[in-house]
Amino acid sequence: MTWETEIQEIRRREELAKQMGGEERVAKHKSRGKLTVRDRIASLLDDNSFHETGAITGKTKYNENGELIEFTPANFLLGTGRINGRKVVVGGDDFTVRGGAADGAIMGKQIYAERMAHDLQLPLIRLVDGTGGGGSVKFLDTAGHTYVPVNPAWDLVVANMERIPVVGLCLGSVAGLGAARVAASHFSIMVEETAQLFVAGPPVVKYGMGQDLTKEELGGIQVHRSSGAIDNIASSEEDAFEQTRRFLSYLPSSVWQMPPVEKSEDNPLRREERLISVIPRNRRSPYKIREILPMIFDADSVFEMGRYYGGGTLTCFARLDGYPVGVLASDTYVNGGGMTAESSEKIERFVDLCQTFHLPIINLVDQPGMVIGLPNELKGTIRKGTRAIAAIYQTKVPMIEIIMRRAFGVGGAGMTNGHGLNLRYAWPSGDWGSLPLEGGVQVAYRRELEASDNPKELLAEILERMESVRSPIRTAEAFGVEEIIDPRDTRPLLCEWVKDAYALLPQMLGPSSHGMRP
Repeated sequence: MTWETEIQEIRRREELAKQMGGEERVAKHKSRGKLTVRDRIASLLDDNSFHETGAITGKTKYNENGELIEFTPANFLLGTGRINGRKVVVGGDDFTVRGGAADGAIMGKQIYAERMAHDLQLPLIRLVDGTGGGGSVKFLDTAGHTYVPVNPAWDLVVANMERIPVVGLCLGSVAGLGAARVAASHFSIMVEETAQLFVAGPPVVKYGMGQDLTKEELGGIQVHRSSGAIDNIASSEEDAFEQTRRFLSYLPSSVWQMPPVEKSEDNPLRREERLISVIPRNRRSPYKIREILPMIFDADSVFEMGRYYGGGTLTCFARLDGYPVGVLASDTYVNGGGMTAESSEKIERFVDLCQTFHLPIINLVDQPGMVIGLPNELKGTIRKGTRAIAAIYQTKVPMIEIIMRRAFGVGGAGMTNGHGLNLRYAWPSGDWGSLPLEGGVQVAYRRELEASDNPKELLAEILERMESVRSPIRTAEAFGVEEIIDPRDTRPLLCEWVKDAYALLPQMLGPSSHGMRP
């Protein structure tokens, strides 16, 4: 006697599960330009590496003889696989079964995916395509009662943010709990044209708020490109998967491991001649920071997150001689690179991300300070900027500051912990102080200027007199800045520093003293 009959029945049900919502619904799903959940998993993971858990879970009907006559698979798939050889947990909604909603699911599967990633200390990727919440109110007809909502597995969702990399992909019309599952991640991606994200969809919004909007108008990429709810936009699902792979390549599998170091073919001693002239002598002239980054970091290693939210600040991963690092930098084309409410939130979240996974941070500073004016006061910029500075002060990972040009006011002072070792190098284009000289002179010499018969001439005289005083060389003479370097030496110095930084990381492994929040 063998158990062959039972094995054959299991295999039959596995084949039924692979049919998902049936031929008609699968065809309709694909007609919208979307991959099925099984195709998504196959495209994301290394070939033939997916091991499914709970494959035959679903809703069933039996005849009077106990024979299976109907099987609808649960609309959530989960399992383990590999990305570039490294093991991960993946969980995905099947929109072809009840639109990915909870009343077509076996909720235990979604909880199990969070638990598996948590307990095995593996990165988690959520492929979200549906609401994933309480489902249709038709449920009340069959249940006969309502319930006080509890977000399933949310204790694990929060805990996972503190211990493993989590990626949330918005791959369809995602609302409610589904949208929250995307947002509760370290890196979130949304696919243009086929994906939308909202707290509640158009019918609910129309009834509750009187706003008659399409899905795209309410939650398309034109909303979320700069809303801060999503980190990056992808041009296709394949692009989203490639971004996922790149994001994970910089991070360890958990906070108990070191970031993965790769062999680099880029010369750590490379000196880019252009760096000597990239900062304009005219202090009011902007420059393109994204053209400078490849001159400093390993070739093709810069990966930017959240480009359009808080646009005055860049947050990137990159490598130095193969070592992953986090990078902060200012985009002088947006608010002069100053700290807004949005860019302050961006800094805080990115610094906390680097702290969580023990990535050393390089801050390329050209910081005029917090952006002034009534619109910024109305947004509470001072509080949000102060939070960003607090995040920088709280981080324990090695941080180095390269002062490219400006460092003014509270914002400029907060770009590094000035009460620690405060390791930093300045370029000869450095310009710093409590206030930019041009504006500060107007305040400090207001009475003299008002009393002068020729205030313009007097102002020019004062500025000329102070021009030599503001030279960074004067600051270095007083040891107010430790070293002014040739900008062309930046990469060699950083490639040397990063090895010292990584030598300190083993003693920092494990959860941080303050947990990462979405």
